[in-house]
Amino acid sequence: MKNNEMNSGRRKFIKTAAIGAGAAAASVAAPAIARNRRTTWRMVTTWPRNFPGLGVGAQRLADRITAMSGGELTVRVYSAGELVPPLQSFDAVIEGSAEMSHGAAYYWQNKSPATSFFTGVPYGMTSRELSAWIRFMGGQEIWDKVYDQFGVKGFLSGDTGTQAGGWFRQEIKSLDDIQGINFRTPGLGGQVWSRMGANVTNMAAGEIYQALQSGALDAAEFVGPYNDLALGFHQICKEYYLPSFIEPGLATELVVNKSKFSALPEHLQKVVEIACQAEYDQVASDFYANDPIALRTLVEDHGVNLRTFPEDLLEAGAKASMDIVNELREHRDALTRETAESFVKSFNLLRTRTELVDQKFGLAREKYIKYS
Repeated sequence: MKNNEMNSGRRKFIKTAAIGAGAAAASVAAPAIARNRRTTWRMVTTWPRNFPGLGVGAQRLADRITAMSGGELTVRVYSAGELVPPLQSFDAVIEGSAEMSHGAAYYWQNKSPATSFFTGVPYGMTSRELSAWIRFMGGQEIWDKVYDQFGVKGFLSGDTGTQAGGWFRQEIKSLDDIQGINFRTPGLGGQVWSRMGANVTNMAAGEIYQALQSGALDAAEFVGPYNDLALGFHQICKEYYLPSFIEPGLATELVVNKSKFSALPEHLQKVVEIACQAEYDQVASDFYANDPIALRTLVEDHGVNLRTFPEDLLEAGAKASMDIVNELREHRDALTRETAESFVKSFNLLRTRTELVDQKFGLAREKYIKYS
């Protein structure tokens, strides 16, 4: 081969190699460029801004996602009524006017009865039992199927623990005393109270005080001392019942638009998932720390009377709860039946640990341990 042909071939090889190297570099750089793309999502909530535990938890979750993603996914929070009415936040995500909502799944039971199982069931799972079902016993997979119908995906995002039973104007001495009262309470628990004889309605947190004040409500339950003190229910009602039997371990949810979530890079999807897991536990600690402080304030500073529900009411509530769950196990909707069956199967197993371990320990501690 002549020298000029050799030089020409060498130049062609170097040029081709350079083009190939440039293409390879571009392919390596492309994900880095995509990774640095900035996306802003809107989170609408059912809670007032800066509301203890729940509203604060929604904001902290948004901040956590923003920080963990290095600003790649920035979440801006719009509290109840700022962008949409509080009980329309789920629809906002379905319709695409917001990418995320923060609320409670049982608010959407009119869309599917199955949704209530992912918040709390009367006489059902505690918060630890619920998270075990969701994370390790197929609950998340069923939840995904239920929410696929609406083009969204749900994550556990907070945990209040066992809630308070509610605020009443007069002491409840028997089941007869709740006949015909106007009572605010949502979800399957609302159905239980309705079957026991109360007139049940649901409304957002910010609307309850005015309804009590006007007399539209005779009684209301929301969460527990931490939230209830902030909402001022003690200014109207002095009879406070603990614990709730309809909300033994309430979970809040983060809902995301599924198509937009699926379009995120995998690492950002994981950021949302892990941030929700962290916030679920953070909210639980927040309530455990602040509920007893708020309860002391309610009793010592505001003259609130602590009560427990009478036995005939508890028994009637248990019967109504079992009836409702068993009806859902035979519901015409296949996904509702599947959800109810999975819940009951997991509940029957998980309760054995709670009753053999946690409850017996609690009774022994109550009996024998007294620090001065």
